[in-house]
Amino acid sequence: MKHWQTDSPIYIQLYQEVIQRIIDGHILEGEALPSVRRVSAEYELNPITISKAYQMLQDENIVEKVRGKGLFVRAGAQLDILERERSNFLTHEWPRVLEKISRFHLSLDDLLPKGSGGKL
Repeated sequence: MKHWQTDSPIYIQLYQEVIQRIIDGHILEGEALPSVRRVSAEYELNPITISKAYQMLQDENIVEKVRGKGLFVRAGAQLDILERERSNFLTHEWPRVLEKISRFHLSLDDLLPKGSGGKL
C-alpha cells in the first residue's frame, strides 16, 4: 500500500505521480490510465479522490476522454509536461538551489558525484 504525505492533498499527490510516470515513460502517449475503480481499490482511496486527480489531468489537456473507453494520454503530452516542468524548475527551484550553492561556497567538484569524471 502506498504511503501518502500529509503536507498536501492525496489527489494532488496522485496527479503528480501520474505526471511523473508520463515523464519517465511508464505511462505512454496513447495509453489508457487505469480506471478510477482500479486505482481506488489498489490504493484504498475514495473514488472521488482519483476523479479529482484525473479531472486535473483533463483540465490541463494531458489526457483525453474516449467515450466508453476511459482516459488516454494525449499525443504530445510527455513533451508538453517536460517543457512545463523544466520551465517551472528553472524559474522557481533553480534560483533557490543556486542561492544555497553560493551560501555553502560549493564548487562544481563538490556537486559532482565522486568518481564521475566531471559527468552526471
